[in-house]
Amino acid sequence: MLKIQAESNVPTEYGEFRMIAFSELESDWMPHMAIIAKNTDFTKPINVRFHSECITGEVFHSKKCECGQQLDAAMNFMHKNGGIIVYLRQEGRNIGIINKLKAYALQEQGFDTVEANLKLGLPADDRNFDVAIEILNILNVKEVNLLTNNPQKLKFVTDSNIRLNKRIPLQMNSTKESEAYLKTKKDYFGHLLDDENTSN
Repeated sequence: MLKIQAESNVPTEYGEFRMIAFSELESDWMPHMAIIAKNTDFTKPINVRFHSECITGEVFHSKKCECGQQLDAAMNFMHKNGGIIVYLRQEGRNIGIINKLKAYALQEQGFDTVEANLKLGLPADDRNFDVAIEILNILNVKEVNLLTNNPQKLKFVTDSNIRLNKRIPLQMNSTKESEAYLKTKKDYFGHLLDDENTSN
């Protein structure tokens, strides 16, 4: 079972957030995080974003995906409207950074993101959002507005004890480098993306 291991207020360029680290063991150096906007009202449906770690997009600003832009947009949205970002340590759809870079190398040869994972003998998407539900339960969240384009995340909520009030789209315009990636998201995974926003 996850436990709260540490928490603190953290000022950011988007405003102040309460950051809480969750793990089974205090020695875990890669805990999941809840990033809670200061003005969050827990008596109403709470804006929530399940966000999986993406070091290439968030730290190094890779143009191959929109993960960094989505995290920035979610933090800005939560600061303005209240809410929680559940930050999950599931790098590369939970295949890890080493395998992710191997998959990137295969993509340079013409494979799409799904084909590259499968060629490496890995799942197309190995993420599990049960841990996000567990974190919301620890925080006593009962009802959410989910910021997502991913129907899998919606299903994890609707299959849980937490009520889904509504979905809030979080779509970024694509670049020439990310257009194929977003097309795979839509065609293979069924992400709820508008065609007019998949290219600049």
